[in-house]
Amino acid sequence: MTGAGPEAASSRVQIWGIVNVTPDSFSDGGAFFDGDRAISHGRELRAQGATVLDVGGESTRPGATPVGAEEEIRRVLPVIEALAGDGAVVSVDTYRSETACVALAAGARIVNDVSGGLADPEILRTVAAAGATIALGHWRGPSADMYARAEYADVAREVAAELRERVDAAVSAGIARERIIVDPGIGFAKAGEQNWALLRRLDHVRALGLPVLVGTSRKRFLATALGDDATNERRDLATAVTSVLAARQGAYGVRVHDVRATRDALAVAAAWDGTVEEERA
Repeated sequence: MTGAGPEAASSRVQIWGIVNVTPDSFSDGGAFFDGDRAISHGRELRAQGATVLDVGGESTRPGATPVGAEEEIRRVLPVIEALAGDGAVVSVDTYRSETACVALAAGARIVNDVSGGLADPEILRTVAAAGATIALGHWRGPSADMYARAEYADVAREVAAELRERVDAAVSAGIARERIIVDPGIGFAKAGEQNWALLRRLDHVRALGLPVLVGTSRKRFLATALGDDATNERRDLATAVTSVLAARQGAYGVRVHDVRATRDALAVAAAWDGTVEEERA
């Protein structure tokens, strides 16, 4: 894989553009549920500067109902085929080995598993067999009751330790370390201040020695900083700010809905730091 995998990480932060092919996404209300609209949206995000297009066919919002592999594949397959056919680096957002296998065969280069291989351990062997890259998310259970598991004595240390276990499982399954990305799972089994505490101490996750992907986009905890009327537009601005802060903490990439806002925020931060030419290279 070239262009956006962890081996390509540099001072330039990778921007993962979110392409939801679901009718019940918490963030876009199913605006791109139709396959053709999702494809057009993915192309637009790429034109705006997305380095990876992360295509998902099942909502992971709290309380979301699983759709099953057959429906998930029906939703994402034509979108992945079209975007990969354009030459885009495509990730499939799934925790199912069956969906991952079909998506990789269709041209996806990365599997973004929010469960870190816990929901379906076979997904690790699927990724290994394909020689693909995997993003391992921190997870403590399905969306239906994730907040019941949000108990930590030290959230940053515990998340890092649990991610280390998932990395070890991935390596044992045959995935090369250089093809592993870790994601602290902001919003997954973490409530309010726990997310902020984890972001402030992202160095514990970075200490794993692997690229770190941060996904804060439009998530509920941002509303605690914004107060009343936390619209998507306001959350996109907050996301752009957290993207810059995550980059300053050494994040390899950020996963966002509004690519343009995040790209602009990162460009301004690069100009501030005097690295604008390097960032645009």
